[in-house]
Amino acid sequence: MNHPLLHQPIPLGSLTLKNRLVLPPMATEKADKGQVTQALVDYYGDMAQSGPGLLIQEHCFVSPEGRASAHQIAFDETADLDGLKQITAAVHQHQVPILAQLSHAGSAAHKALTGQEPLGPSAVLNPARTASAYGQPELPRPMAEKDLIRVRDAFASAALRAWEAGYDGVEIHAAHGYLLNQFYSPLTNKRTDAYTGSTLEGRTRYLREVIQAVRAAVPADFVVTLRLGGGDYMEGGSRPEELPQAVELLQQEGLDGISFSGGLCIFFRPGHSEPGYFAELSQAAKETARIPVLLTGGIVTGDQAEHFLATSQADLIGLGRAALKDPQVFRKILEE
Repeated sequence: MNHPLLHQPIPLGSLTLKNRLVLPPMATEKADKGQVTQALVDYYGDMAQSGPGLLIQEHCFVSPEGRASAHQIAFDETADLDGLKQITAAVHQHQVPILAQLSHAGSAAHKALTGQEPLGPSAVLNPARTASAYGQPELPRPMAEKDLIRVRDAFASAALRAWEAGYDGVEIHAAHGYLLNQFYSPLTNKRTDAYTGSTLEGRTRYLREVIQAVRAAVPADFVVTLRLGGGDYMEGGSRPEELPQAVELLQQEGLDGISFSGGLCIFFRPGHSEPGYFAELSQAAKETARIPVLLTGGIVTGDQAEHFLATSQADLIGLGRAALKDPQVFRKILEE
């Protein structure tokens, strides 16, 4: 066995993952008006057949104004529960657990798509998002207390739908310049209230309230994780050095695991393309994390994955683009 650490089981909340390889969430754009298609069922079934320890489904919108794209999966009141049950069944037949990633695009949403005014922590243009087929993102309306409560409750309702559809848990999306990441980043959070962008406690407050609401809405054994944009890599943005304190604040709310990717830089780290280019984020988080830490970013081989486990820079390894190129990559690595 060339990669003994990759083969080690690990607990993730109530789950026991059979190995350390994970399919991270990647937008497939295979939904039809928010509804599940056979292409989606086949995609996740094929990935599960390869044998990773865990699948995390692509980001799904929890509220209509938080929709990021036309072919994103709906997890709001229009959710296709029967279709979602087909996805979980296709994955579970291979004895692999699956989490649904829940997201709200915030100021990354386009009125041309949603028909609604975009929301954000502050009236700041989103530096992570440029013009697309929907045009340039508009200036968001700062969220009032009623907006904060409604969106928080939308995350909780979506998590309950995931439980009803047979998912093993959910991942709350707070990366890639979407709403919860906008609260975390000082570049997009200019608030001066309890959610102030000037302190780490203020920047994590809304994330913590969403975690609390999700945790309260689902059974105790339902897994809840978070994906955090741990670094913006922009002047004045969020920084890796903040992560030990941020992780301590967040894990106190009952998280079962935490994953790291880019913040306003989305899923690339400027100037870096080496395997594990977000490892400085996961390594910083490991200083205080008492829950499994997932690393993604440019890792394509078993040797690379084993290295990050052996050096205690992460507990779980996500292979994204490698799996898109070859859905059997998990099986091939584990059989090496």
